[in-house]
Amino acid sequence: MRRALLAGLCALMLTTGTLRAQTDDVLLLADQVLVEQGGDVLVATGNVEALHEGTRLTASTIVYDRTDNTLDIQGPIRIIQPNGDVLTATQAELDQGFENGLLESARFVLDEQLQIASARAARVNGRYTAMSQVAATSCQVCGSNGPPLWAIRASRVVHDAEERQIYFDNAQLRVLGVPVFYIPRMRLPDPTLERARGFLIPELKTSSLLGFGIKLPYFVPIGDHADLTLTPYVSPITRTLELRYRQAFRNGDLTVNGALSRDSLEKGAARGLLFAEGSFRLPRDFRLAFDIEAVSDESYLNDYNSVFKKDRLDSAITLSRTRRDSSFSTGLIHYESLTDGENNATQPTIIGDLRYNRRFFPARVGGEMRLGVQLHGHFRYSDTDVDGSDADSVVDGRDMARANLDLSWRDRWTLPGGLRAGAVGQVWVDHFFVDQDATSEPDYTEITPAASVELRWPLLKRTSNGARVLLEPLAQVGWIGGERSGVPNDESTRVEFDEGNLLSLSRFPAPDRRERGLVGAAGLRWMRQDPEGWRASLTLGRVWREDLDAAFSRSSGLDSTASDWLIAGQFQHKTGIQLLGRGIFDPVDTRFTKAEMQANVSGDRYALGASYILLTTDSLEDRDDAQSQWRLNGRYNVARNWTATGNTRYDIAEEQFLNAGIGAEYRNECVAVDFSVSRSFASSTNLEPSTDFGLTVALTGFSTGGSGKEYRRSCSY
Repeated sequence: MRRALLAGLCALMLTTGTLRAQTDDVLLLADQVLVEQGGDVLVATGNVEALHEGTRLTASTIVYDRTDNTLDIQGPIRIIQPNGDVLTATQAELDQGFENGLLESARFVLDEQLQIASARAARVNGRYTAMSQVAATSCQVCGSNGPPLWAIRASRVVHDAEERQIYFDNAQLRVLGVPVFYIPRMRLPDPTLERARGFLIPELKTSSLLGFGIKLPYFVPIGDHADLTLTPYVSPITRTLELRYRQAFRNGDLTVNGALSRDSLEKGAARGLLFAEGSFRLPRDFRLAFDIEAVSDESYLNDYNSVFKKDRLDSAITLSRTRRDSSFSTGLIHYESLTDGENNATQPTIIGDLRYNRRFFPARVGGEMRLGVQLHGHFRYSDTDVDGSDADSVVDGRDMARANLDLSWRDRWTLPGGLRAGAVGQVWVDHFFVDQDATSEPDYTEITPAASVELRWPLLKRTSNGARVLLEPLAQVGWIGGERSGVPNDESTRVEFDEGNLLSLSRFPAPDRRERGLVGAAGLRWMRQDPEGWRASLTLGRVWREDLDAAFSRSSGLDSTASDWLIAGQFQHKTGIQLLGRGIFDPVDTRFTKAEMQANVSGDRYALGASYILLTTDSLEDRDDAQSQWRLNGRYNVARNWTATGNTRYDIAEEQFLNAGIGAEYRNECVAVDFSVSRSFASSTNLEPSTDFGLTVALTGFSTGGSGKEYRRSCSY
């Protein structure tokens, strides 16, 4: 009878109970079920399926002996476990729960990746699978097509399903059938394990500064929420130990990266780095964040081609809270420049800041009231007073602090014809403290009233093809009163003129400088969103003022009564094209004084990014030479398994490359190979040119090597 499931099973359970374990039932499906020897033997034949606690077994014949409580199974046998692992065999003897027994010509498939073939396998307590005369690989094996790319041969292999570990005895790594490596005992995590103690993928590195070396990371889990990775790096030039510690807390996380080196580049000196960062949620919506960045010397990051390569280190701790109508933040920052020619003793190195902002909505007056309070101070290590007696007095040891109060009211109205009007009334109260500057007073106080009105006329149109177009002219007239005192300009030395401050009452970045007098601004904003899958925007703007302001530098675009033109635009297309540009155009000299552009193009097989920056010479910004640079980076999938990458940075003004690199990556279902070459050329931030080669080879299919499922092939591929 076909699929005599319920009839045979129910009759058997009612009369003999042979398929009922002590605590669990086995569900049997078969084409034919026979009871023999007085009910002690059950024979199921034809498309047999047995299910027990989520485990499914299929076979051609199952003979169940009630006396021995064993299953004699004839293949082809296929056992699918609850986690998806598959065990196949030609013949097996198992107990009723499939937890103990022997399997002949067994093949174990873990996570649809790692295949372990053996002459015989033993199941022990449902946890261990012990196999003899083993060949393990995650490469696709297709009959007689030759040996796999790699395989591990071993006399014995034990898989621990609970710990998800694989233990090899007398392991031999073979590449295309040729033995290349032998180890008496080896342990590897199976593909389903995310965290396990052991070695990770080694990396071979060749550097013109450090020579040929190898990195061998070792991963140590510490409970469920922390881990430590130790990476020895050995070459003829250096002995280095790198570490990474991570911990997740209930209310935050912490990451610490460090390195300690002894090398022949700096003989007798210990070198290293420490980078740490963390973020924590505190009661009452507060958030605490910190980061620490420190190196032993300014060339360490360059010499070791560190992933933390920077030309300026910043260590900070901040406490903040943001709510609907208020925000609070306070923090302390320490800066350290690694750029050749910059003196850390005469730059603002330690900076403290506290900010509080609150907004109110008075019912009687209407509109919105804003209150802002700020305390700020910065400190230089130099003890030399600024006395103006030498040309380098600007780099002496002046220290400053300030307290600022900002009170404002603002509102908006809609006028006939869709015209939008806005008004702002504002007053700033600023007090400054100056130390170690003989050319200045010890303190200054400024009270600055200001007011402005603005008009916007948003014109919206929908075209015949469904596109939406916005055209918005805008204009502002403002007045800033008060007089500028003699407070030194220590913070507002770099001014950016962009879309965000086109209608601001002061475009200086800090309160030690504020605009004065009568000012006006006008602009035009255009946006289009097309149903064919693209969108674009363009902003034009210009500022006029009654009097010149000498505090604005040449490259700011604001150093005359009529500013340079602000031009900014962007474009996005559904095909993956993204363009962004912004610049300050001088109509007198008919050239850009500042400009930046970014372009990104991406598709299924490629991604290309490019950026350009231009800064003209500017004595007020300590820039004697123009800066003009290109950055390029890209990726191209040459074939299904091959990917090429490249990047470069070129200084147009100096007519030289700053760095360049290329890479190649090969991946299939069982191996991942990454090769890279990078070159850093000499510059102000790179004291010594260097070339680095990197090579990593990972056997995928194990937890340490990552997954290769997306590259799985069929034998007819």
